[in-house]
Amino acid sequence: MANIKSAKKRVKVNQKKAANNKARNSALKTAIKKANAAIETNADNKEEVVKAAVKKIDQAASHNLIHKNCAARKKSNLANKLNKA
Repeated sequence: MANIKSAKKRVKVNQKKAANNKARNSALKTAIKKANAAIETNADNKEEVVKAAVKKIDQAASHNLIHKNCAARKKSNLANKLNKA
């Protein structure tokens, strides 16, 4: 454990940020999986589910959880799958 006060604070802050990032990342993956499942099963609300997933992707990119090009690629893949379905 750190002895310096600022180092102790950094440990606490880093743990909190890591927990937030993990939760956001998990929510992002869940939203994408739900969107893919809705497209594959041809659900009635597939457009809404994809729209929600795109929103989660944009939020993750704005919080620097994923790179903006990664976000664009994920959104493009979802849109292509939706249009083919």
